[in-house]
Amino acid sequence: VQLQACGGGLVQPGGSLRLSCTASGRFLAANAIGWFRQSPGKERAAVAGITRDGDRHYSTAVKGRFTISRDNAGTTVRLQMNDLKPNDTGVYYCNALYRNLQEPWGQGTQLTVSS
Repeated sequence: VQLQACGGGLVQPGGSLRLSCTASGRFLAANAIGWFRQSPGKERAAVAGITRDGDRHYSTAVKGRFTISRDNAGTTVRLQMNDLKPNDTGVYYCNALYRNLQEPWGQGTQLTVSS
C-alpha cells in the first residue's frame, strides 16, 4: 500500500488548510484512518481519526478546530484545519488508526504555521 498525504504549506496563525490522503487499493475504505502529526522534537502522534462507520475522534489539542472526513467512495480522507496555531507545525501523515493495521508510512506533508 502506498500512502500519500498532500496539501501542506506555510500558513499564518489563524489560517486554514485542508490536507488530503490517498492510498492504493481499498486501504482507506477498509480501515479506520488517522491523521498523525510529528512536530519538531516530538514523536509522531494521532491528531484525528475516522472509523469505517464515520465516527470521528480528535486529540484535545485540535478538537474544535480540525475536522476529519472521508468521501463516499472511500478513496480520500481529508483533514480540514482551521484556526491554525504555531504548535500545529509538523509533518502530517495518514495511516490506519490502529497500529497492527498500519502500512509503511509515506513521506507526509509539511505544515508550517508562522507569521
